[in-house]
Order: sequence, then C-alpha cells, then structure tokens
Amino acid sequence: MTATASSCDRNDVYAAMCPCRDMLDLLAQRWTALVIGTLEEGPQRFGRIRDRLEGVSPKVLTQTLRRLEDKGLLTRTVYAEVPARVEYELTNLGRSAAVPLRSLRTWAEENTPA
Repeated sequence: MTATASSCDRNDVYAAMCPCRDMLDLLAQRWTALVIGTLEEGPQRFGRIRDRLEGVSPKVLTQTLRRLEDKGLLTRTVYAEVPARVEYELTNLGRSAAVPLRSLRTWAEENTPA
C-alpha cells in the first residue's frame, strides 16, 4: 500500500487523493457557507433562501443546494400541494458543519474593515 492510499484511509485532507478534499472544497465555497447559515434558522423555501442571500443567482443557488443535498448536508422535501411546495432543511451532518462555518462567518464580520 502506498503512503497516499494509507493517508486516504485516515481521511487526511493533505493527501492528494483523499475524498474528504471534496467536502472541504464544498464547505469552503462562499455560497455554501451562507446557505448553511441561512438554514440554521430552520427549514426554508427556495425564495426565502434567495432573498436572504443578496447577490446569488437562482442558477448558482440551485447548484449549491443540489451539491449540499448530494453530500448529505441538507434534505429537500417536496410537498404534494398545488403549486408544489419545496423546503430545504439541514441534516445532522449539515448542522454539525454549521458550527465551524458560523465561527468563520462571525470572524469575517468582526475582522473585515468597514
């Protein structure tokens, strides 16, 4: 077994082929951190998330929500109503990611010159 393969078995983000780098990359993206922060308030519909995140395009928001769902950080629930109602909510994994991301957002707000 190579050193790289051994590192990947331990989820070592410094190893070139480690799959946890994908998660780190996702969490380090601006819109990901902000979507997760918005969903800390509880389940929300697309329009409310979009309104809260000034400057995000519907396309980018949709892509971000899909990636978060694919990685198990949020759930998407479609209600059988007319018109259809869709809500997004953090999973336990998403809530655990929210903790360090909240600290990072707070740090950025407190340490960026006005």
